[in-house]
Amino acid sequence: MPSTENQSPSSSSFSSFGRSLFGMRQDQVHSVEASHESDSCNLELGSFQKRVTDRFNELSGAGDDELLSIDWMQKLLTAFICCHDEFRAILLNNKEQLSKPPMDRMTSEFIERSVKALDICNAGRDGIENIRGWQKQLEIVSCALGSNKRPLTEGQFRRARKALMDLALSMIDEKESGSVFSQRHRSFGRHNSSKDSHSSSTRHSRSHSWSVSRSWSAAKQLQSIANNLVPPRANEIAANKGLSVSVYTMNCILLFVLWTLVAAIPCQDRGLNIHFPIPKQFTWSTAVASLYDRILDESKKKEHRNSSGLLKEIYQIETATRHLTDLVDSAQFPLTEEHIMEVEQDLKELKLASEAFRVGLDPLERHVREVFRKIVDSRTEGLDSLGTSSYTGQ
Repeated sequence: MPSTENQSPSSSSFSSFGRSLFGMRQDQVHSVEASHESDSCNLELGSFQKRVTDRFNELSGAGDDELLSIDWMQKLLTAFICCHDEFRAILLNNKEQLSKPPMDRMTSEFIERSVKALDICNAGRDGIENIRGWQKQLEIVSCALGSNKRPLTEGQFRRARKALMDLALSMIDEKESGSVFSQRHRSFGRHNSSKDSHSSSTRHSRSHSWSVSRSWSAAKQLQSIANNLVPPRANEIAANKGLSVSVYTMNCILLFVLWTLVAAIPCQDRGLNIHFPIPKQFTWSTAVASLYDRILDESKKKEHRNSSGLLKEIYQIETATRHLTDLVDSAQFPLTEEHIMEVEQDLKELKLASEAFRVGLDPLERHVREVFRKIVDSRTEGLDSLGTSSYTGQ
């Protein structure tokens, strides 16, 4: 996305005009001198800006232990759905404006971005399905080492070790397949050709498990959505009574939510380094910028550099499985009491994360599906409003 610094003088004119209509205080909206119809429109659009701001202020208030958890991701998607429904109502209430310049172009561009968003929703659902596959391996580990049979035997450790190896292979981000973590787990089978074959087969099948094409890239798709996303000029705002500001706001919220979904969930060719400057003149900009910076900082932490996703529960599983793998590899029989206690502690951590997945993945997937459905519905309505159902901008 081009930097707003390069938009002068239109950027400064937008700032002065935009603040008068959508400034930091809601009471400024009421000061706009216009006809009764214009006042009603301004109130509707200003109210939309305020509700977007309130929702993202609440999201940005999450502590570090809550940010990017399954529960927080559901709240983010719920916020998007609510914003999208209100935005959809605004477009329906202003249908006559959508076919006029410059709104016809802005609406078409929003539709095009929305179509690109559908692939990211599909990739997110694929990622959730992959996490369900991890759960099966976690259950094997839990059954192998969580047995009431004491003392723990070498056979139980061998079974757990194989499940941990399969889990590690399935969690490897394809983009980071050369990481130290992945090399370590691949080395489990280096002296056994049949295990090498199994390892290769596992990675091959994973590559074809996505509903998007093998060459598709989440990073490139995000950048494509971000391209040419700039605030409307003052004359454009005046031409459509400020409707273009709402379209720009929804574009930004769409991009941010998709970017966060890619950050949190395993996706094909994940990448977060898109150019995403957030204009400061919007009431929601502080909260969105804060969340963007926090998530980006999280992605740069050493422990997340080779992660399949930034979801809190994924990190918990990665941490526990690494430690448990060390314990399994270093086991000497008969086991010491200390070794047994460490195994039990790691199993407890794995079970907690696995339970969070069991409870939260289905609702999370439903939210992603709902986002997908909302986008499809609004695209159809947008094309109808433009009077060009044959539009093929996607």
